Amino acid sequence: MSHSSSHQHQPVVRPEDVLPEGVDSTAINGLTVRKGSVAAFVANALRLDDLTEGTPEYAALVMQMRELAPALRAIGVLDVFRPRSPAVERIIAEVA
Repeated sequence: MSHSSSHQHQPVVRPEDVLPEGVDSTAINGLTVRKGSVAAFVANALRLDDLTEGTPEYAALVMQMRELAPALRAIGVLDVFRPRSPAVERIIAEVA
């Protein structure tokens, strides 16, 4: 069952369709998105709860997440997934 008629006849998208072997980045909606952006954002988001707000480590993590958030938005991750963490949601909202 399709949620949108515009997606009805599109083929399945495989990872190699997005980034062929040996390619480390691609331009999506005018933004360069590096391979690993989603994994890096998720790893930082998971680690955020282990750090104390106001520390240099926390600030560095937040800064990196702010840099990665536009890539997540460009590829549509934020259209289908919502953060469970209020802190992560705030970081994404600040960049929107």
